[in-house]
Amino acid sequence: AGIGKCVAMDLARRNARTILACRSRERGQAAVEEIQAATGNPAVVLRLLDTGSLASVRAFARAVLREEPRLDVLVNNAGVTGLPFNITSEQLEQTFTTNYLGPFLLTNLLLG
Repeated sequence: AGIGKCVAMDLARRNARTILACRSRERGQAAVEEIQAATGNPAVVLRLLDTGSLASVRAFARAVLREEPRLDVLVNNAGVTGLPFNITSEQLEQTFTTNYLGPFLLTNLLLG
């Protein structure tokens, strides 16, 4: 939704293979279908990712590096605000992990 969906729509319009990294399979698949229909680009795919979980970030990065021949652009757009204080299963504060640690780890893992 929001800025991320707009960026994905623009990349797909430019005929780029576009990976939507989403927490929700249902919402992500709906976005994929909407973007494919609007752009005519069938190379829009969904991969599940929760930047609030470093295990999810690692799994996503492994899959992208294994499945994609190249990665030209990465847009880190996930972010949350106003959540109650919560500690993740990895013993990290949820908002900090989602907004900073997850995207930082993802970027570094995808650098290869």
